[in-house]
Parts: sequence; structure tokens; C-alpha cells
Amino acid sequence: MNNNKRSYGFGRGLLFYLLFMAVMLGGSLLIQKLTGRTNSSTFNEYREYLNTGKISEVRITQNQEVPTGRVRFILTGDEKVYSVYVSDVPAELSLLLEKNIKTVLDDVPGESIFTHIILPILLMLTGSLIIFVIMSGRIGMSGGGAGGNPMSGFTKNRAQVSDPNNNPVKFKDVAGLQEEKEELFEIVDFLSHPKKYTDLGARIPKGVLLVGSPGTGKTLLAKAVAGEAGVPFFTISGSDFVEMFVGVGASRVRDLFADAKRNAPCIIFIDEIDAVARIRGSGLGGGHDEREQTLNQLLVEMDGFSVNEGIIVMAATNRADILDPAILRPGRFDRKIAVGRPDIKGRLEILEVHSRNKKLGDDVDLQTIAQTTAGFSGADLENLMNEAAINAAKADRPYIIQQDINQAFIKVGIGAEKRSRVISEKEKKITAFHEMGHAILFEALPDVGPVHTISIIPTGLGAAGYTMPLPEQDEMYDTRDRMLQDIMVAMGGRIAEAITFNDVTTGASQDIRQATEIARNMVMKYGMSEKIGFINYEQSQDEVFMGRDLGHMKTYGSDVYNQIEEEVKRIIDECYKKAEEILLSKRDVLEKGAALLIEKEKLTRLEFEAIYHESD
Repeated sequence: MNNNKRSYGFGRGLLFYLLFMAVMLGGSLLIQKLTGRTNSSTFNEYREYLNTGKISEVRITQNQEVPTGRVRFILTGDEKVYSVYVSDVPAELSLLLEKNIKTVLDDVPGESIFTHIILPILLMLTGSLIIFVIMSGRIGMSGGGAGGNPMSGFTKNRAQVSDPNNNPVKFKDVAGLQEEKEELFEIVDFLSHPKKYTDLGARIPKGVLLVGSPGTGKTLLAKAVAGEAGVPFFTISGSDFVEMFVGVGASRVRDLFADAKRNAPCIIFIDEIDAVARIRGSGLGGGHDEREQTLNQLLVEMDGFSVNEGIIVMAATNRADILDPAILRPGRFDRKIAVGRPDIKGRLEILEVHSRNKKLGDDVDLQTIAQTTAGFSGADLENLMNEAAINAAKADRPYIIQQDINQAFIKVGIGAEKRSRVISEKEKKITAFHEMGHAILFEALPDVGPVHTISIIPTGLGAAGYTMPLPEQDEMYDTRDRMLQDIMVAMGGRIAEAITFNDVTTGASQDIRQATEIARNMVMKYGMSEKIGFINYEQSQDEVFMGRDLGHMKTYGSDVYNQIEEEVKRIIDECYKKAEEILLSKRDVLEKGAALLIEKEKLTRLEFEAIYHESD
């Protein structure tokens, strides 16, 4: 409450100072304007007044660029002052003297003290005051108060503390991560019943590192742990520690752990910890910078001379490979929990969670959706169901149907379909044969099919069409035969173009890149080449800007490089030849399928299989 009162009082002071300076500046400008206020007159009117003898008094002010100047005059019987500019002051002065009119000639004016000295000083003081007040207000909002050290607020931690009695997230809200929840349940049990463990001499893990791809539920798991344990939950991002001023981050770490000790037992959750805990002394960051001092203080707080009883540090990252080894050792992050993408069972559970508050039609099959969405993370599935709900709302439908989900799947995975785009008949025909070439190989090869949807409708990501497979089950490993079949499927579009039109297009560029990458990984990464052998020649992908070393040394010479390239080409050529033989044997399916695809623009699995097995 005291901090809020100080902030309110400071805000009123800020308003007072700004209004005061604005009034002073405005008043000065107004006075300057009023002191020289005159009524303008045209030169013709001035000449007419002069010739008719109506002017009683004249004052001439010369400019620095003589002979120009300003003539201010008063008419007989009138108190108003009129002004006009003249181009020749000496000639005008002679004319006035000739007519015997009272004339005052002012000296050439120098620089205005107000304009050139007082006004710039006022503006500078106003700007300095505004900057000072803004910085002081930022410090005050960060935790500093009046009467204390103003920098103390700048070094306060920026963690948000959730009320232990107002955390709605529980383990039941986290679907598809059964093993991960079981590991974290021990943390919850310790926070709830610490004596049971300490009586046996057990030490609860001081830190838990959640590692996984973006969107897999790392932050949600941490919230669920705090919700189940009913303890305060401090959450902060790794980037919130680092500032441009050296020592600020380390001070914020000390302040965070000091707050946590006062609220123990509690949980500190550091999201994206790689922003502050990267490997020290490498890359382009130099040596003793602000980030390294912050990391050193974090290391000390997690496992140093001080004892942090009842404080558990949880952190999340998707770049565990760039973290400093010192923070990964037991005693700091004792446990590393891999939060992977869900399998088909996990995806079904996640879909059920995200469908709780949504009205689903009778034709919606969550099991089929879970089967189709292999590789989707929890965030991807939530986005899929949200897009489906948006599609239903746009159609003014009170519930979601399977078509809404299918459209959302295409929009999320491939890009929104561009049905309004005008495509020539020639391009439509090329795309139809291209996609049918992929589809036939999906169906013909045993380890890569079957086909789910074939379309020649352009998508938002620049594709002229797409062929979507439907995996029967999740695969933990890629076999050599499976990878060779993937290469063959990727080449199907280009081969279909070549055997149909005796020409090729640029539409297979992404397919060629994918096939080449698979073949190169087989040779250099997985040791699947008899000629190259069981050796890993993969190049390091670590970047110096991500905290790695500046240079990488090749582990092989030019002769080995040539052998690798020859082996990659051999694999590509053999796969191309086998795929071409399959498509030539299925030429009738290629023709019929492409014709039907041109007519309908999109084919389902049943429609395609009817054409494919017609010739059997």
C-alpha cells in the first residue's frame, strides 16, 4: 500500500512540474508576441494614407539586410498601430521627411536575447526535467520509493507472483504428458509433505529443467506444479534479468531469491533461461559482460554457500545445447525432463481438453484428427481447434463440423486455400499431374502412405497444390528403406511432369531440396552408406551468435567430401529410377487421377483409392 501511495504522489508531482514549465514557456511566448503586436496593412493602403496626410507618426525599424525594413505608423485620431514592410528604407525616410511627418528611426536590431538565449535554455530545462521525471517514475514503479536510494528500484526483480489460492491450473489440465507429470509429482509431494523426505535424509531436487520444442507445454507444466502444491509461484523471463548496466542483472537475481526465501516454500520459474545461462567465454559476447555476471550470481544462489530451503527452481528452454555446463550439474538443475511432442494417444487427450468448451457436431472424429496431426505440439492442436471454431462462427453455425476442422488443418499446416486465384488451364493440368505423381508413390510404397487428401487449390504459402498423407501410427525411428521411399515420393511430382509433358517446371524445387537433405543425412549423419561407412561427417550447426565458438574445424578432407557428394548423387539417381518405373507402370492411374483432379480440384482417400485399384 505504501508503494502505491508514493507512486500516486509522485505522479501528481510529475503533472505539476510539467504544467508549471508549460505555463512559463507559454507565458513567455505570449508576452513576446503581445509586446510587438500590430495591425498589418498593405503597401497600397500605406501609400494612400501617406499621400492624403492621414499618418501622424511613423517608426522605422531597419533589418540587418538593409535597406529593407518595417514601417509602423499611427493614423490621425486613431490609437491603433499599423505596420508594413518596405524594400528601400532610405528612400522611404526621405519621403517622410519631405512631407514633414514625425519619424523615428530605430537602430538595426541585434539578436533577440529571448529567442537565442532564454528560449533554448527553457526548452533544455523542460526536456531534462521530463527525462528525469520519466526515469524516476520508472525507478519508482520498479520498487524504489521516495526517501531511499533511487537505484534500488531499478535493481529490483521483475518476477510476477501468483496467489497460491488463485491458481486454476492443475495436473488434470495438462494432457498428453503422463510421464512428465509423474516426475513432477514428486516435487509437489515434497512441497506438501517435506518432513517425510527430510526424516529419511533425502534431498529434494533443487532445480528442474524442462527441455522441449516450443508449444509442448513446458510453462503449463510449471503452473500445474504450483497449482497442485498450493505454494507461491514466482515467474520471470530470462531476458528480464539482463540490462545494459553491468551488475543490474546480478542484483535482480539476489533480490528474487531474497523474496523467494521470505515466501518459502515456493517455486521460481525462469522461462527461456537460455537468454541468461548461455555458455560463458565463447562466441562474440566477450568475457566479463553483464550476462555472465548475472549467470554467476544465479549459479551461486542455486547452489552456493547460502541455503535455499524450500525453494525449487524450475526453468524452461528449447536450446539446452547452448546452456552453460555449470548450471546443468547436479545440485543446481538435478533433473532434466524432456517434454516432447505428444504421440497419438497424447494428441487425443489434448484434443479432448481443448474441446471441452466447444460444441462438436456428430461427424467430428477426434481419433482421426489425432491420427492425422502427427508431429503437432499441444499449442498446435489448441490452435487447430480454435481455427475450427472460428470457421464455424464465420459460417453462422452453432457447432463445429468435420469440414471446419479439415479447413483449419490445411490453414494451419499448409496455408489458407486461395480459391479466388485465377489459374490457367495449362498450369492446373501441370499441378494435377504433379500431385498425382506424389499420390501414386504414397499408395504404391509400403512405408509412407496412405494418402489422405489431394488438392490442386493454391495455398497461402505459395504452393500450387498439396498431397497430404495419413500416417497409420507414430514412428520413433526412420529406417533406411523408409528414408529411401521418402526420397522417391518427393521426386514423384517432377517425374510425373517429365513423362507427361516431356518438360519440367520449377514447382519441384522444394521437393528436390527435401530429397537432397534426406540423402545427405543418410550419408553424413546416420552412417547408412556402405561406401562412406559408419562415420558421422555432419557439420556442426552451432552459431557463434548463439554462444558457440567462432570457428569449426572440418573433420574430413576434400577426397572424403567428393566421395560424400558422389554417394548422395548415387542415392538420388537410384531413387529417381525406381520411382520412374513405378509411375510408368501406373500411367493409366496417373492419367485418370489427374483428369478427375482437374474436374473436382480436390480428392479424398476413397476417391483416389477407387481409381488406383481400378486397374488391379
